[in-house]
Amino acid sequence: MKEIIATPDAPRAIGPYSQAVKVAAGGMLFCSGQIPIDPATGQIVEGSAGMQARQVMENLKTVIEAAGFAMEHIVKTTIYLADMAGFAEVNKAYETFFHENFPARSTVEVSALPRGALVEIEAIACR
Repeated sequence: MKEIIATPDAPRAIGPYSQAVKVAAGGMLFCSGQIPIDPATGQIVEGSAGMQARQVMENLKTVIEAAGFAMEHIVKTTIYLADMAGFAEVNKAYETFFHENFPARSTVEVSALPRGALVEIEAIACR
């Protein structure tokens, strides 16, 4: 019924969770939140919220593709920001990963994110 997705090409889970879970019967994929970890170094990408958002989206894309899905299958994302002042930069990086028919989205400011990240994004995909 459910398949755990774990790819070495994206950052490993840093806690008791999976990178993503695919629900076979419904063709749905639930992706855990990604933070801006460079999978090659295991370190947070330094820089602005926009720079970090680009790495987050690359990580998310890698996990989604490892599950056999594509970015156009994403139907909902949630963006968590450590500071809403970075919203415009994050939005600019985010939109480069979609061509049309953008997914539904929520964006919220939180008091802190894991490892001091400025951005975390989670996604739900369906095909």
